[in-house]
This record gives sequence, C-alpha cells and structure tokens, in this order.
Amino acid sequence: MAYVPVHQQTALASEYFQSYSVVGLLALVGVLFVAVAFGAGRLLRPVVPTPEKLLTYECGVDPVGEGWAHTQVRYYVYAFLYVIFAVDSIFLFPWATVFAAPGYGATTLVEMFIFLGFLAVGLLYAWKKGVLAWA
Repeated sequence: MAYVPVHQQTALASEYFQSYSVVGLLALVGVLFVAVAFGAGRLLRPVVPTPEKLLTYECGVDPVGEGWAHTQVRYYVYAFLYVIFAVDSIFLFPWATVFAAPGYGATTLVEMFIFLGFLAVGLLYAWKKGVLAWA
C-alpha cells in the first residue's frame, strides 16, 4: 500500500464527509419542512367537534350498525398468493441478466430451479386446500 501524506488524508476525509453533509442537510430540511407543515396545519385548522364529525365515515355512506365488520380470510389468501408470484417475477428478471454472464449459468440455473420448486410446492399446497377454486 502506498504512503499518503497526512495533509492529503485530511483533504480526502474532508471531501468524503462533505458529500455526506449535503445528504444530512437535505434530510434535515425535509424533516423541518414536514414539521412546519404539520405545525401550521394544527395552528390554522378550525377545531369544532360535532357529533357528525365523530361518526365513522366510509365512502359517503352513513354508518349503520356496529363498527366491526366480518372479513373473509380468502381475500388474505388471494393477496398472499399475489405477493408470492410478484416476488417470483421480481426474482426472475435479475436472474435472467446474471444467467447470461459467463461463469454463472449452472449456478444460477440450479438456484432458480430450487426457488421455483419452493413456489411449486406452495402452489400445490394451495391447490390441494381448495384455495384456487373460485366457487
């Protein structure tokens, strides 16, 4: 390793920390902007609580009955299956670019088959449980 004089080391460190100081200053300005906006909103808004304002509101429909509603679990299962296949597609694009690089073909191919195997097992499990039936 080559010897670097002390005055060059301090100059390099100064440039290094100066680049981070710009990021820190920008983050500070962002936090201050949000704090000022929330503070101004709190000071300028009218505070007039009425019974209508304290009601639960959803899509312009007046609330009827209790605030608790039953949600079916199958919607969460559909969302979970969507997330699984979205992650699959996100993993496939970088894999396709690395697969073309020299020296990575066999390794990435094995990794992708393992990953797709896990997805296939999950899909088979969902199919056996009847989750994929629309009726």
